[in-house]
Amino acid sequence: MSREYKLLFAGPMGAGKTTAIGAISDHAPIATEALNSDLAQHSKTHTTVGFDYGEVALDGGDRLRLYGMPGQSRFDFVWKVASEGALGVVLLADNTRPDPLADLAVYVEAFRPLADADAMVIGIGRSQQGTTSIDDYAHWLSERGHAAPVFSVDVRRRDDVLLLLEALLSQIETRELFATSSQP
Repeated sequence: MSREYKLLFAGPMGAGKTTAIGAISDHAPIATEALNSDLAQHSKTHTTVGFDYGEVALDGGDRLRLYGMPGQSRFDFVWKVASEGALGVVLLADNTRPDPLADLAVYVEAFRPLADADAMVIGIGRSQQGTTSIDDYAHWLSERGHAAPVFSVDVRRRDDVLLLLEALLSQIETRELFATSSQP
């Protein structure tokens, strides 16, 4: 019997959620793009206003269902609905933004149940630019009690996005292993 797993991609507008899903999905993702009406936040012409959707087939017939969240906080109702039943979240950050750690704080808080369950991984895009280092992200997370893996990624590269998913799934499997082994 095959199983389906729901994973989320979240982060600020322009962090690469749609691109990341497109890099690994078995088919062209379904996107809910519209003209960007918030040019003050980001200069890109189009942005996600619902959610993006892609799929990855796994061995044994299992499937990963990938949902890309809109980046603007005015769509936080979509974040809440999509979080129901999600196995984990990939948070993407854009290191060229004015305060990427403040951006990250918004999404860690919004997806707190997954973050608290150690079902979160962080992908830093454009990490060679900006002044925030990978160590800064890891330290920031540690200070808030999160042990999420942090990676420098190019979301256009399939291997980079797969690295994020492998780290997330390993983290979830480890958590589940410890949960079942600690039961009497």
